Amino acid sequence: MELAVIKTGGKQYVVSPGALVTIEKLGRGSATEVLKKGDTVTFDEVLMTDNGTLALGAPFLAGKTVTGTVYSVGRAKKVDVVKYKAKSNYFKRRGHRQPEIKVKIDAIV
Repeated sequence: MELAVIKTGGKQYVVSPGALVTIEKLGRGSATEVLKKGDTVTFDEVLMTDNGTLALGAPFLAGKTVTGTVYSVGRAKKVDVVKYKAKSNYFKRRGHRQPEIKVKIDAIV
């Protein structure tokens, strides 16, 4: 079984070909990538690969990439943020939905 560990968005993910991975929005600020279903994504920050022989990077593996296809673009379930103070008539409720992208991993090259 071939697998790799990639880093994107400040998080690390264990991926294998054919897997569906949910990641946060790619890029930051004005560098945010606008992606839609069917687009190809390349992850070049590969930390480890294992295809029978283990290869570890320091911190990344040179020349290794993971490619995938965008399966869906949307937002996660709503998270309620509630602030409450007893006996003082203070109650605030806000919600947050984190952007997310589902990527189907095609190949580890």
